[in-house]
Amino acid sequence: MCLSKVHKAALFLFYNLLIRFPLYSQANTLDCTPRKTVNYEDANLKTFAEQGISNYSTLLLSEEHNLLFVGARDAIFALNIDNVSDSISQEMWAVPEHKRNECMYKGKSRETDCRNYIRILHRLTETRMYICGTNAFHPTCDYMVINSGKIQLEKKPEDSKGKCPFDPTQRYASVMVDGEFYSATANNFLGSEPILLRSLKNNLRTEYETSWLNEPNFVHLDVVQESEGTADGDDDKIYLFFSETAVEFEFYNKLVVSRIARVCKGDLGGQRTLQRKWTSFLKASLICSAPELSFPFNIIQDVFVLRASNWRDNIFFAVFTPQWGIQDISAVCAFSMAKIQEVFNEGKYKSPVTIEQFRIKWVMYSGTVPVPRPGSCINNNIRKSGFKTSLDLPDRTLQFVKDHPLMDDVVTSINSQPKLIKQGTKYTQIAVHRVAAANQKEYDVIFLGTDSGYLHKALSLEREMFIIEEVQMFLPAEPVQNLQLSPKRGQLYVGSSSQVVQVPVAVCTRYINCWDCVLARDPYCAWDKTTSQCVDISKKNSHVLNLVQNVENGDPSECPSHENYKAESRMIIPGNNMLLNCYSTSNLAHMQWLLNRRVIPAADSKYLYLNDGLLIFNVSIADEGQYDCQSVETVAGKPFTQVTASYLLQSSEYKPGIEYPIPTETLPGAKPAISTLPTSPGTNVRVGNLPMTQSYLQTEFTLKGFLVLFVMMFILLLAWNVYKGHVPMPLRPSRNGNTRPPTSLLNNSVQQLEEKTPLPEGPQFQGALSNVDLPLTSITNASPLEKNSNNNSIALENAHSSCARPLFVLDELEYIDADQTDSKA
Repeated sequence: MCLSKVHKAALFLFYNLLIRFPLYSQANTLDCTPRKTVNYEDANLKTFAEQGISNYSTLLLSEEHNLLFVGARDAIFALNIDNVSDSISQEMWAVPEHKRNECMYKGKSRETDCRNYIRILHRLTETRMYICGTNAFHPTCDYMVINSGKIQLEKKPEDSKGKCPFDPTQRYASVMVDGEFYSATANNFLGSEPILLRSLKNNLRTEYETSWLNEPNFVHLDVVQESEGTADGDDDKIYLFFSETAVEFEFYNKLVVSRIARVCKGDLGGQRTLQRKWTSFLKASLICSAPELSFPFNIIQDVFVLRASNWRDNIFFAVFTPQWGIQDISAVCAFSMAKIQEVFNEGKYKSPVTIEQFRIKWVMYSGTVPVPRPGSCINNNIRKSGFKTSLDLPDRTLQFVKDHPLMDDVVTSINSQPKLIKQGTKYTQIAVHRVAAANQKEYDVIFLGTDSGYLHKALSLEREMFIIEEVQMFLPAEPVQNLQLSPKRGQLYVGSSSQVVQVPVAVCTRYINCWDCVLARDPYCAWDKTTSQCVDISKKNSHVLNLVQNVENGDPSECPSHENYKAESRMIIPGNNMLLNCYSTSNLAHMQWLLNRRVIPAADSKYLYLNDGLLIFNVSIADEGQYDCQSVETVAGKPFTQVTASYLLQSSEYKPGIEYPIPTETLPGAKPAISTLPTSPGTNVRVGNLPMTQSYLQTEFTLKGFLVLFVMMFILLLAWNVYKGHVPMPLRPSRNGNTRPPTSLLNNSVQQLEEKTPLPEGPQFQGALSNVDLPLTSITNASPLEKNSNNNSIALENAHSSCARPLFVLDELEYIDADQTDSKA
């Protein structure tokens, strides 16, 4: 059925109202919060960066050489795998000037685009590598030899279209399998011809048809050795993960879908149909969605293959983000090898059908499927039918797979829901490590790199996903571009635009006590009762009975009871405010305070709950008692409570005038100080850096406010009278032309002002008006002025008195308006 533009618009509106908006409320129930946050300053990371070099985005681990190979812009580095800060060797591979000029003439930036970004590093033999770079939009590959840790290019460059991307910002994927190089990238300068290519030996590629690849973003290529341990003589498979514009859906905008495609390693192409093309290329949709959200995560970002001893148990972990809606939300889904095989080996195909002249609609194919099954690898059953290789396959089978590369069945995630949903975060990279805990049970620990430079370590359980910690790796923030895991060394290697970072998979010493260690549910760590430390179990005999660990439920009940905090004595100084410190070791815990084992309500105005403690206002003898800070953390639906700080508040005999040392530990960072208590017991004091009591602050603010208001009113009144001419000023004659007011009038005004406006008593008002500058001179010292002088002055008595009281009221100064006199006359 064809949808009109109106119908499409209505469908889009329906999508926004019923699918996008519920995400805000429902995602909160599924969102994971990291239990612990490790800042950059506390992470103690090992880093590598070379001045003038950037884009350390290509990483390759070489365990046999104890090296980490890094492909950057114009350079390749060999770093010490145990300490990436130690550079063993480097090789520069810059673009010649004439190549940079050619690139610039094609409209690219000379300083950024027209450089050589190393994008491919693969091992050919033990001492030889295959390396490719963008080479100023002219992809080039070369070979590199390794000799005693030293690296050197053979300088035998070869044109490498289809092997390496032209544009350094384009997504691509590659893998080396038995000397054959598989690459997924763009095959032209404009990036409009996507290709899945096999090179170096038996070259094969995909068709340039939208039904095969339609504006794809390639993410990952990998091999699964499905020929091992099979009785039917099956072939190994190469799996490609990517996202592309869907051809099977009609929508208001281009709808992006995630795909998994596969080809057979032994594919040789067709004899007549699909010559030098893949005869086994099939693709299917990957579905990662949460039923509670009714919202698809349709753009795949990265993939990690968790390999088991039997390839049938392999699991593909992938990171997804949505195309529309909230952009900073991610999901992690896992796909089983069994489900992938089921879709490709037994699933139905989609078929293009032409409707309404040239429009094509994709529907499930319900006709007869040719034999041998299209897209199948050559196995024993096919060989028995007389087809030894793909070159022997009939044209009917090859034509069918050429026209029907898309499967109607989809690959759904394990349990049909994500392993993790994280709102407020966009994941860019993923790595997974299967770890044996102290009870010898294996758990999957997922490491996730974010676009803001954090590393999340999450625990995958059957019923939930738990983020153990987040580590800040870059300052300032920048996206994680590559994530490589070395299970042997227990290290992660992170590539970014500015540097390479080495991160341990676990730092057990971050957990400060048994409760913190067990509640973390970190499979790498357990509490050692003997040493009273949180230790890495890989370095301990896990069968020892003195290890405490509970990964499933995080139950710390086996922790020693002697860890309870001893109450710290504090002296009460009546009238002061007091801060009791208490720091949480978990982002998932909430703090509550108890006074003599009774919970202090957070709404009590006497107390103020802070992130790092409790503030008690205006303490008195009535506040004596034991204050306990409890950390309450819920794990697997069960709350666990632990006292993390305890204080005993006691009063002492009060002696006026005696200096008491102020306990600076009541406020972090306060300097030692001595406070003299007032001689009257009811007077408020200020202790250390703590604020004064509320009553004193209110009194002080009231007096200061009154004083400021009084001064402002006086200045405004003076300015208004000057403007009206009531007060003659220097250089300005008065309206009546008099240069000096009568002394009797001034004295009368002063007397009336003193009677009407007495000055408030109190030292706080002393000198309040002494700093007000008035352009007045003493009347006794005034000199006679000439008749035509424009300078007029008003004499004031006691102008320099210590208590600067106002000497006259401007409103009562009388004068004779010369203009009015003339008019009356």
